[in-house]
Amino acid sequence: MKNKKRKIDVLVLSDVHLGTYGCHAKELLHYLKSINPKTVVLNGDIIDIWQFSKRYWPKSHMKVVKQLMSWISKGKKTCYVTGNHDEMLRRFAGMKFGSFSIVNKLVLELDGNTKAWIFHGDVFDVTMQHSKWLTKLGAVGYDSLILINRVVNFISEKVFCKGKISFSKRIKNSVKSAVKFINNFEQTCADIGISNQYDYVICGHIHQPEMRKIENEHGAIMYLNSGDWIENLSALEYTNGKWSIYRYADESVNDTAFNKADEEIEPGVDEIFASLLSEFQMMKQ
Repeated sequence: MKNKKRKIDVLVLSDVHLGTYGCHAKELLHYLKSINPKTVVLNGDIIDIWQFSKRYWPKSHMKVVKQLMSWISKGKKTCYVTGNHDEMLRRFAGMKFGSFSIVNKLVLELDGNTKAWIFHGDVFDVTMQHSKWLTKLGAVGYDSLILINRVVNFISEKVFCKGKISFSKRIKNSVKSAVKFINNFEQTCADIGISNQYDYVICGHIHQPEMRKIENEHGAIMYLNSGDWIENLSALEYTNGKWSIYRYADESVNDTAFNKADEEIEPGVDEIFASLLSEFQMMKQ
């Protein structure tokens, strides 16, 4: 019996970092196969072009790409909002290919009366703007830290029968400057969103899932952050007029939930490209 997929009006994913050791592609694939979104927003850093290497591209990473392409081929509206790790795509901003488009920012109308301003968020990162080489060096160090963390967690669970720990989370939470940066980032995004009279401002970039109301002297706005698929394994979902944060850790996902029959009925890569090409040719007519 085929598993019933959960319906979602809008799905927002960011900071997946496909092509890096820290990416939890298998868990993400399970999540994607369990839902049926109407609109998909890929809010930056989906493929980590900064650290991309032909030597490391597991099948699970390719399966995530294939799943997203399958949605596009079926006509699901999919917007790729560029981030800093995939900034190479910014030269293609404005391109539309069937139901797929690449943008630098997005204003999404929800239920006809509310507006969500969506962008990755690196534009407000001072380090990104003035010391990109330092940011890239930090990204390599971060990926190494995540890899070491995985080894430690494996030993902790299998040998000592203890729970997982997150080195980077502990560092962020213990270093005042990191906490201050996150707070400043969120406030800056909210301030600009309020000045433009948006109802929601949605970001990624800082790997910190969040949903809270932020106020200033000019008004208030709901700030949301989709988190990441390195540490938090989180996403944003909009259904029946409400936003929520999805956390993979909150649900037990059974490996057998997605059987071989489900995989066989999915279109192959050739079929997906043929469908996309067909859509593109129809647009030109």
